[in-house]
Amino acid sequence: MPSESGKTGPPDGRLADCPDSPNCVCTQANAESRRMAPLPFSGSLEETRKRLKQACHSIARLRLISEQDGYLHYEARSRFLGFVDDVEFLIDAEAGLIHFRSASRTGYSDLGANRTRMEAIGKEFKSSYTSHG
Repeated sequence: MPSESGKTGPPDGRLADCPDSPNCVCTQANAESRRMAPLPFSGSLEETRKRLKQACHSIARLRLISEQDGYLHYEARSRFLGFVDDVEFLIDAEAGLIHFRSASRTGYSDLGANRTRMEAIGKEFKSSYTSHG
């Protein structure tokens, strides 16, 4: 999705903030209760993107929707009721950080599912990174 500046991914290098409902986490969230730390990395953008995609591939019911430069958008579906969450990654090559946002499309509470998912992806990414890096 090209922005006004012609870049792909989110405009101005930021992911959308979380809503007031507790069914979202984001490394760039304004509310501390919804904020998580970004994933640090070193190395090339291409290698980082490859490792991130491998980490996401290890998570059940996560499907890549779009990929543009340093931006990845996935959909996650809950096992029983099929609720859809949006999972986004923004790779900041200059800072060596991967920002992310995981948010439910509907409902109010996700019972911590988005935070748990992002912790699992982060753990898998770090494990893959250290075992290959």
